[in-house]
Amino acid sequence: MNQPKILVETTAPVTTIIINRPQAKNALDNEAAHALAAALKAFEADSEARIAVLTGAGGAFCAGADLKELGSGTDYFPWAGSDEGPLRAPLAKPVIAAIEGHACAGGLGVALFCDIRIVDDTATFGVFSRRWGVPMSDGTTVRLPRIVGQGRALDMLLTGRAVGADEALAIGLATRKVARGTTRIEAEALARQIAGFPPIAMTSDRQSAYESFDRDQASAVRREMELSLAARRQESQKGAARFAEGEGRHGKFERQ
Repeated sequence: MNQPKILVETTAPVTTIIINRPQAKNALDNEAAHALAAALKAFEADSEARIAVLTGAGGAFCAGADLKELGSGTDYFPWAGSDEGPLRAPLAKPVIAAIEGHACAGGLGVALFCDIRIVDDTATFGVFSRRWGVPMSDGTTVRLPRIVGQGRALDMLLTGRAVGADEALAIGLATRKVARGTTRIEAEALARQIAGFPPIAMTSDRQSAYESFDRDQASAVRREMELSLAARRQESQKGAARFAEGEGRHGKFERQ
């Protein structure tokens, strides 16, 4: 029996989504891409799911679109530019990427779609599709410059060169580097920590950060204020009261 191409494991409040095509370094054929979109949509709709971890099976993250399928004459649909695409727009809730092995071509786009990227020393990023004349249609040309800067993004986009874990960390493409083979464990631990924070302020701050790219500074600051109102009304006084009662002193950050 064939295994599902996308696996979903849920331990509330964390949902882990696994690209499960290790024989193809987790390249996404059209069926897998649609299944990934469905898994992300289901996570977003799940009221008990607060944060997702996105990873790949078998020591690779995602090698992009399945070029064997494309080479056979089956075109792939845009992952970011179509309404059915899994990477069309940021979700309403955070997603952490746990990256080992290749995150290349469209797999780089999958990684960039996530809010945080945790890597080990096997991680490799690159626009490897440059060699085959396959353009990016997964948001990479938009998201990569915003994360690493225009110059570094153009270097990666034009040359297709490989970027290893240490360089990725240095330029901000990777967020954290952990011990080999522990990216999923570390990502899920971080997800549980984030899920423990008051959710309204966390999600409104995240939304403000994303929306600021489409606004000038003054309107972005006004939008930050608008988004903050719900948390100020529903969470801030309770949080301040916990602080006044002694929680958080002496550098303590996590709630017990």
